[in-house]
Parts: sequence; C-alpha cells; structure tokens
Amino acid sequence: MLLRLEVSNHRSIFEPVELSMIAIDEDRPAARRFERFPKGVLPVAGIFGPNASGKSNVLDAIAWLSHAVGASLRGWEEAIPRDPHCFATNGDQPTAFEVSLMADAIRYEYRLEVDDRRVVYESLHSYPLGQPRRLFEREDNDIRFRRGFEGAGGIQDLLTPTTLALSAATRLRSADAYAVGRSIRSMQWLGPHFGLRRRIQSYGRYRVSASSFRLFRDEYEDPRLPGFDWDGDRPSPMELLQIADPGIDSVEFHWRDSEEPRGPSEEIRFVHRAIRGPKYSEPGGPAAGEEISGSDRALLAFEQESAGTQMWFRLIGPLLAALREGQIVLYDEIDASVHPRLSAQLVKMFQDPRTNPLGAQLIFTTHDVSLLDSLNRDEVWLVDKRRDGSSELFALAEFGGDRVRKSRSLERAYLRGRFGAVPNVDQGRIYRALGVNLERSSEHV
Repeated sequence: MLLRLEVSNHRSIFEPVELSMIAIDEDRPAARRFERFPKGVLPVAGIFGPNASGKSNVLDAIAWLSHAVGASLRGWEEAIPRDPHCFATNGDQPTAFEVSLMADAIRYEYRLEVDDRRVVYESLHSYPLGQPRRLFEREDNDIRFRRGFEGAGGIQDLLTPTTLALSAATRLRSADAYAVGRSIRSMQWLGPHFGLRRRIQSYGRYRVSASSFRLFRDEYEDPRLPGFDWDGDRPSPMELLQIADPGIDSVEFHWRDSEEPRGPSEEIRFVHRAIRGPKYSEPGGPAAGEEISGSDRALLAFEQESAGTQMWFRLIGPLLAALREGQIVLYDEIDASVHPRLSAQLVKMFQDPRTNPLGAQLIFTTHDVSLLDSLNRDEVWLVDKRRDGSSELFALAEFGGDRVRKSRSLERAYLRGRFGAVPNVDQGRIYRALGVNLERSSEHV
C-alpha cells in the first residue's frame, strides 16, 4: 500500500507536492493497519480541483514512476523520457520522486532523481524493525549496496546511465528489492485518456483491457480469489456489469472469418431481453417484471452500447484484478461516462474491507463533487494553480480540523469556495468572449 508520494518538476508540478495516504481518523474500518507500522493507511484518495489545475498530473507522476520501474531496463537507451515543468528556469534541474509504501508488510522508501540523460540519484531503504536500513544508494553510476544484498553483482552489470537500479533488481527478483519493485511496477492506470494510452492496451478491435475481455469470455475460475461480500463465494462479473445496465442478460463472443483465432476475429455481443408486461405488479396480475407474453432477445454490438456501459465493461477486469492482488489503481476522471452512483459504489468497493481484503488502493481525480459525501476528510485532496502556472496540492484535512469532518455537506462547502480549488467564473468575461455589449444591452432592459 502506498503511504506517501512526493514529486517535483513533473509537468505542471514544479515545487515539491506531497500526497499522503496516512489516516487522520484511525477509528474508521476503512483504515488498514500493519504490525510494523503505527499508523492507519487509507485505501482511497480523491483529488478535486478546477480544469487545468494539474489534477491529472499528480496521477501521471505516480504512473510515470511505475512505468519507469517497468521499462527503464529495456526501453530506455540514450535518453530518459521525463516531462519537466515547462516554465522551469533551469532546464537541467532534475525531476524528483520520493515514495514510501508497504510491501509484504515491510515499509520501504524509494527516492529517484533523473534528468534528460541519466539517473542523477537513486536510493532504497527498508524499515523491517522500525529503523531505516539502506539497501542501496546511487549517485550517477556509482552505486553502493548493503552488505549481503542479493543480486548486487548482476544489478551492477545491468546498470547504465538511464537504467534504474530498482528495475534491474526487480528483473533479477532480488529478495531485498523485488517486493517493492513489483508493487510500484504493477500499478493499474485507468481512465479515458492516459490509462488506455499506457497499461490498458486495446484488445482486438476494441479499446478494452485484455483482462475484461478474458473475464467474460472464459468462465473466470480462480481458486486464489479471496472471499468477497457478493452473492456467492466469488464475485460475479455478470452481476457487476448489470449494475450499469440491468437489461443485459449475458455476453457472447462471435467469430468472424479470419485466419487469426483470437483478437480481431472475435466480436463482443451483449444479449438484451425485453421484458413485456406491467412495470409494477397489479392485483390479480403477474408479479413485477414477470414475462407475460414471452421475451424478445436482442444482440447489440459493443459500439451500440452506451458510453457508460462500455466504460464499466472496460473497468471490471482491471478492478477485480486489483482487488484480488492488492494493487494500486490510478483512475483519471472517475466520473467520465459513469453515473455518479456507479462512481460512489466503486469508491465503496475499495473502502470496505469485505470487498477489499488485501488493501488495494484507489487514487482518482474527478469533477464530481457529489463524491465528496462518500469520502472522509483525510481522503480528499485539492489541486489549484499558482500565479506562475505551477500546481499546488493540499489536503482537505488542513482546513478547520474536526469542523471539516463534522460538516454536514463537504460538497456544499467546497462549491461555496470554502477550501479553494474551484473555478473562478467571471460572468463579465463570458459576455465579452461572446461579443455581448453590456452597456448596449442595459439600454434595452
């Protein structure tokens, strides 16, 4: 589980910003606890703010680090594909990341600084007994390992100016670093934009994750799946899909003529059954929803479904995988094409220990202020833009102490501008942009 992230000089983020998943109100069941860590850890964080404030860039920073740990060993050769702040006065200033997380019940701290050409600094510390233990520390290509560090020689051989030592240690499955490297590398990146661009690739002719595709095509039998609080001993993908559209009866896969047995030759069809009869039960008549004159069966192509149903179908596979493995999920624009009640239900799936027994985490951005009433004060983060164009990130819990938690409506307080990070809408500017002459208009009133 992620405990803390600090990042600087990444996209709209220039000065260091910090996101913390440490619980302030530890008396809630949602806060997870570890034997060797004294604080509760939150499974959910929501990031709010106006357009172009940098909300997505906070998630992009975490996703960039995840991508770096997975790709630097093979994919980076001559340069490091970082994205520094565009207004930085010193183009050579490094981009820095510092992350603290729990992996296999042990706390780790990882720090990375890079510029366009090399890894400037990198270090990894563990806290197996509460005190820091340096596993390795690197400045440029000079790296020092803790005595007895497994795989030190192999990591040294793989090291280049653009290769992360943690990437090499993860690839070699070093017992001292594999758990933390795997946790960072295995993050899920979701959303209508950056998620599909990176980790969630198109499957066949659809922009659908392979996990969702296989989940419905195969019968999803996984004995490793922990107990979930659904109807049955394991989650039902079909029931989850019907949350978005109760009219879907089943999912079918049809083959097109092709030499390829999978991928482009396989098409998704949603089976709908039209129920005839009264919507509500009537005295002496059939029960509500009962078929009284047969049912019509209709096949709809994936593209014919609503945007919300398509998005929900895409999400089911990655989300169940995250809950099963205890992964970190980064979800940009959680409200895009999804009804607010579905978004709120998704948040609850991660908050509830019964549906999230392994401590998976959901970190999301949104404009949907109704979600504020599904979150505790320590689960809410706000992003705003400074006058110099850089982003600042701050916690809702910084405002008013207990008064924030006891507020009847965080949504109402936020929209009233009590915490900042809301759009400044100038009505006069809108009129000017539309070419409305206010003086002339007032003469006709």
